[in-house]
Amino acid sequence: MKVEIDGHSGFCFGVVNAIRKAEQELKKGELYCIGDIVHNNLEVERLKQKGLCTIDHEAFACLRDCRVLFRAHGEPPFSYETARRNGVEVIDASCPVVLNLQKMIRKAYEEVQERGGQVVIYGKRGHAEVIGLVGQTNGEAIVIEQEEDVQQIDFSRPVVVFSQTTKSLEGFRKMAGLLKARGGELVVVHDTICRKVANRIPQLREFAGLHDVILFVSSEKSSNGKQLFAVCQSVNPRTYFVQGASDVTSDLLKNAGSVGISGATSTPRWIMEEIKKKIEQQ
Repeated sequence: MKVEIDGHSGFCFGVVNAIRKAEQELKKGELYCIGDIVHNNLEVERLKQKGLCTIDHEAFACLRDCRVLFRAHGEPPFSYETARRNGVEVIDASCPVVLNLQKMIRKAYEEVQERGGQVVIYGKRGHAEVIGLVGQTNGEAIVIEQEEDVQQIDFSRPVVVFSQTTKSLEGFRKMAGLLKARGGELVVVHDTICRKVANRIPQLREFAGLHDVILFVSSEKSSNGKQLFAVCQSVNPRTYFVQGASDVTSDLLKNAGSVGISGATSTPRWIMEEIKKKIEQQ
């Protein structure tokens, strides 16, 4: 049986950078992280064993004189203010793409305020990245996920539109077209989707068609994983969602001459390697 790991799968640069920083800083001692460093339970557990302590914003507000990692998703301004006030050293692993988007949104918010306009973010409400983006507007940005959310927008006023970096390019273009149709010249759209993530979709469609069975590796927490799994399944009906090697059974691989292993941008390479090894030893 041929077994191949998708060369385009696995961590994006932002996650690689965050995990590298965490591993470096853990050598110096205790380190906290606001939220899971990556949406993958096995990787979170691996780093927990090395001493990384995951906390929420409520616990973060109570910390004093320690070190806290800001993960790739980025943090809102109040997190930096809290750290300064409480003597907390910030290890900033925010993705450069996300940091640049935060700056763009903050600038647009300041400019559009003078014209009575609105900042709109196409993204998942409550997602860590989106919380950081909305924070650049003092909490005033309008977050839209679906077409019905558009009713929150006043199209008689200027509208500046951005996107969460990991949203689907196809979904964003559809939403942007809808907003332009409603608001015309008053709507300015900025395509801020990360191409590293967006380009995975055509690559994944091609990969899914090359094998009899696809094992898509992701945590159930990963919205990116759910999106990419659906892409795989649309091309290859024998696509199975697995979280680790323990989920791989002989029934999944029945009559398969070739197996492809792929994963989300939050899926570490070592988990895919473990799955490949297990299949080859069967």
